[in-house]
Amino acid sequence: MTQTLAHARRPVRQLLAASVGNAVEWYDWYAYTFLATYIAGQIFPKSSGNSLVPLLSTFAVFAVGFFMRPVGGLLMGAVADRHGRRVALTATILLMGGSSLLVGLTPTYASVGILAPVILVAARLLQGLSVGGEFAASTTFLVESAGPGRRGLFSSFQYVSTTIGQLAASGIAAALVSGLGDGQMEGWGWRVPFLVGAVLSLVGFWIRRGAEETLRLTGEGAAQPRPGLFDALRRHPRESLLICGITAGGTIAYYTWTSYLPTYAELNAGIDKADALLAGTLSLAFFALLQPLGGLLSDRYGRKPLLLFFGVGFALLSVPLLRSIGGSFGSLLLVQCAGMVLLTGFTSISAAVNAEIFPARVRAAGIGFPYSLTVALFGGTAPYVGTLFKELGRPGLFPWYVSLLCLVSVAVYLRLPESAHKELD
Repeated sequence: MTQTLAHARRPVRQLLAASVGNAVEWYDWYAYTFLATYIAGQIFPKSSGNSLVPLLSTFAVFAVGFFMRPVGGLLMGAVADRHGRRVALTATILLMGGSSLLVGLTPTYASVGILAPVILVAARLLQGLSVGGEFAASTTFLVESAGPGRRGLFSSFQYVSTTIGQLAASGIAAALVSGLGDGQMEGWGWRVPFLVGAVLSLVGFWIRRGAEETLRLTGEGAAQPRPGLFDALRRHPRESLLICGITAGGTIAYYTWTSYLPTYAELNAGIDKADALLAGTLSLAFFALLQPLGGLLSDRYGRKPLLLFFGVGFALLSVPLLRSIGGSFGSLLLVQCAGMVLLTGFTSISAAVNAEIFPARVRAAGIGFPYSLTVALFGGTAPYVGTLFKELGRPGLFPWYVSLLCLVSVAVYLRLPESAHKELD
């Protein structure tokens, strides 16, 4: 009886280990985004008189998204393939907790001068390394932990936990801003979410330490040589390109609908900022609830139908949906929720699809690097591309840009073999 209960609890423990840690990772990541204006005033003051300060400010914003996430995916993915998924998962959450603590304790420019932005940049680089590695390790761990016919369901919790982390960061930041005055927020209030994140990382670390290793459950022989850092890229170039093609449309749609759309609505439809943020928050909660449903559908009917539902839907509807945003809260919320339904066809199963492409020996690194690189190139740049089109006087081109990238992914999905019902290596 005791053994039966332990066996029944194992999937729940595995899901909790991946999901809690992933939520904490993304909570820390988004906390910086929501509080960036307060941080900038203390760490990157315009009145510093030092020309390096604005340069470091730019580097702090861009370096992690466009450089360290792919590096993290490669390095931590290799750790997961060589030493086990659990080792990588505990390493990523400790990295994130340490970097969050470093952000929370960063001295102001007024107290230590240019050392302040240098410390903050270092902390953000560590966060980028952690976030890039987190996807590689947790994706692999989640899918390998799933029982027969449940890989899609387990996969869906990747974005459930990501969204919970984003909502938690937004909620805590909003509570602090509304409860404290500007002086308190600029003085010490902006540090609180990062100190909370450091404590949460310890909780996630404790949960992950009790997780069961999955690498040895995949049939890999212990006598086989451990993979090198670039083995996945060198021996599986086609699979690496497949990850890029699968992800390109998904990442531009995800970042457009979950991060950039409130700003897009403000710039192009004149929607009030508060209404735009509220619509974004409500649609994110709706999005999180949809993920397990998408995963279950893919386990029953296959991955390709959902991927094509997403890709064809966005290729055909990105332009009319974005153009239909009016000046009201209701129209924006409707557009966001419609996009979330389509987006679920990709996000709920992307972890499973990626994991089913690579053999277990190089699975984490094989997923981590091409995925993070594609996200950096197309997802992380979505707000900047959209803003650039606006500045050039051609805002209508951005929906076509989203549609085109989704069409590229559709071409990949059509040639992708169905893998939902195949045994995982």
